[in-house]
Amino acid sequence: MPEIGGCPNCYAVIETGGKQYRVSEGDTLKIEKIEDKDSVTFDKVLMIHNGEKSVFGNPILASAKVTADVVGNGREKKILVFRQKLRKGFRKLRGHRQDFTTVKIKSIQAN
Repeated sequence: MPEIGGCPNCYAVIETGGKQYRVSEGDTLKIEKIEDKDSVTFDKVLMIHNGEKSVFGNPILASAKVTADVVGNGREKKILVFRQKLRKGFRKLRGHRQDFTTVKIKSIQAN
């Protein structure tokens, strides 16, 4: 597969963790936590733009993939979830910290 990256206008749209991300080579992004690995390959590529032409999948491009290196894992800041019912004395406070993985995009490949 030839590599698409290298030009400043080249990018791909990938899907991981139920979300979609627009990535190009050298980008660093936080995604939903994945198991411990050194590198990751994203097979669900929805779209590729090579600077002059765009190719869309229906829903995914079967011959395209994006590879990335795992930089590290972490946890987001705590968010507080508070519920209350008026005049009933019901109050509930919960905290949540989401796990994430930081990846750096290495290459975008397409057929």
